[in-house]
Amino acid sequence: MVENLFDISGKKAIVTGSSRGLGKSMAEALLEAGCEVVLMGSSEKVHAVQKEYAEKGYKCHSVRADLRNREEVYSSFEEALQLLDNDLDILVTAAGIQRRHSAEVFPIEEWDEVLNVNLHAVFIQCQLAGKVMLEKGRGKIINVASMLSWFGGQTVPAYSAAKGGVTQLTKGLSNDWLGRGINVNAIAPGYMATEMNTALIHDPVRSQRISARIPAGRWGEPEDMKGITVFLASPASDYISGAIIPVDGGYLVK
Repeated sequence: MVENLFDISGKKAIVTGSSRGLGKSMAEALLEAGCEVVLMGSSEKVHAVQKEYAEKGYKCHSVRADLRNREEVYSSFEEALQLLDNDLDILVTAAGIQRRHSAEVFPIEEWDEVLNVNLHAVFIQCQLAGKVMLEKGRGKIINVASMLSWFGGQTVPAYSAAKGGVTQLTKGLSNDWLGRGINVNAIAPGYMATEMNTALIHDPVRSQRISARIPAGRWGEPEDMKGITVFLASPASDYISGAIIPVDGGYLVK
């Protein structure tokens, strides 16, 4: 039956960047669909978020991880996997940071910081998840790309480079793994009303220009990520892989 195509109850998932914003909404979607989820965040807030969900009856865990630190990328993933009894069906790599400077003065230390979190950690987590999933012969990996996977952006060269990298990484991993049972896709959020976009939201000129180009007539909300997350995590998307799917209110095609 059609509803069975979207059934992911009992599946085990890790969602990075899940203490706030888009990552939290994506994790919440999986919890609401019956998954057991490890929330991974960069601060102690992730434990408070986990407690909130647990009190509502959801089966979830939490791991604090500084993804700028490569050792912590590995150790936090191992900790998360142990919480799931060394089993994993779904990985969502939603963690991301932003730094803004014009390219000619962009500090190299911040370049490294953004690339470490937004690209290097994504590859490592995908690689570690892939090893588990390949043994099972199935799995779903959902990366988070960006409108800047296509556009250059302004004052965010590191973020643009990282998200372009996530797009190509998603395709490359799909080529390696789809034939062995792992679907690898990416969601490309449009302009979302989240903390990361505070600077844009408060810039009257750029905010107005962006809003005027969105056919849906509004900026996106974290809840707009829920449906696509469940779809890509479910059997309904078994023949979809290597795709970069915009969730942007039509912005990209205007």
